[in-house]
Amino acid sequence: MDNDLLYMHRALELAELGRGHVSPNPMVGCVIVHQGKVIGEGFHEIYGGPHAEPNAINQVDDFDLLKTSTVYVTLEPCAHWGKTPPCADLLIKHQVQRVVIGAIDSNPLVGGKSIQRMKDAGIEVLNGVLEKEVREQNKRFFTTMEKERPYIVLKWAQTSDGYIARKNNDSKWISNVYSRQLVHQWRAEEDAILVGKNTVLFDNPSLNVRDWSGKDPVRVILASSLDWQHPFQVLDRSIPTIIFNRDIQKDDGNLSLVKIEDNKNLTHILQILQQRKISSVLVEGGSEVLQAFISHNLWDEARVFSSTCTFGDGIPAPKISGTITRELDVMGDKLSIYHNH
Repeated sequence: MDNDLLYMHRALELAELGRGHVSPNPMVGCVIVHQGKVIGEGFHEIYGGPHAEPNAINQVDDFDLLKTSTVYVTLEPCAHWGKTPPCADLLIKHQVQRVVIGAIDSNPLVGGKSIQRMKDAGIEVLNGVLEKEVREQNKRFFTTMEKERPYIVLKWAQTSDGYIARKNNDSKWISNVYSRQLVHQWRAEEDAILVGKNTVLFDNPSLNVRDWSGKDPVRVILASSLDWQHPFQVLDRSIPTIIFNRDIQKDDGNLSLVKIEDNKNLTHILQILQQRKISSVLVEGGSEVLQAFISHNLWDEARVFSSTCTFGDGIPAPKISGTITRELDVMGDKLSIYHNH
């Protein structure tokens, strides 16, 4: 069992290399061990590309060794045809001796089917090794499968006296440059970034990744109407952008206008985003939008920066109750991580 934990930890390390590149698929790592020696490693590198298991098998010099080897994989091998063939069939084809799995895949197309298929083929299967760690690593994937909505991360910065912006809606700059760089890293890790119309009107944000290396998230804007007279940066079509509104339904290149009767029906909005293969959303505000997600209990994680500056008066920061799981010092800013249990 100690060896099983050792190699599953390694598989988790490999899986992490796919972060930001494989969504809406889960991150998966695979290690193949023969008589105490690693003979193959792989991970799911990019959405649409080969999964972890074939990547690991292709590293093995002698396929005959697989018949007496153990395959460690963080998530149950797929059992269906998608963009790639079923990985369970590949393991059966090579007659591997044993498969150790971190967690069962919540996708109804898989959901234990491949485990049974491998057992029926005479392969020894052990499930649930480091399951908690695997589910944490793929919390976005498991949320979309089990709650039928994207994983929601709320983010804001507040002053030491509890304001998110001044009375004129100006919020520059509450957090420091290091905190802002960290936010750009977070943007690169999530599928979408969401704000309300007022944030666009007052801040004219780009909502992209600039201070970090990674892909830009899909921009999502909640706007009751489209009476905008200014060439806002979110309308530059450089990044896929979805605007929920009450007036127009139209797809025009990178700009998608989605007509919705009730722009405050967050459950419906999140369902539409999931249908568009968005597995996670970073909600950056403003205060009214953030509080709406909190009030409807539609959040999984909140990342709150508290700075040393004060405004004396302004727009109050959202009120949230949850479990603070971590507190970090970011060069003077305090970062509190909340989880909604």
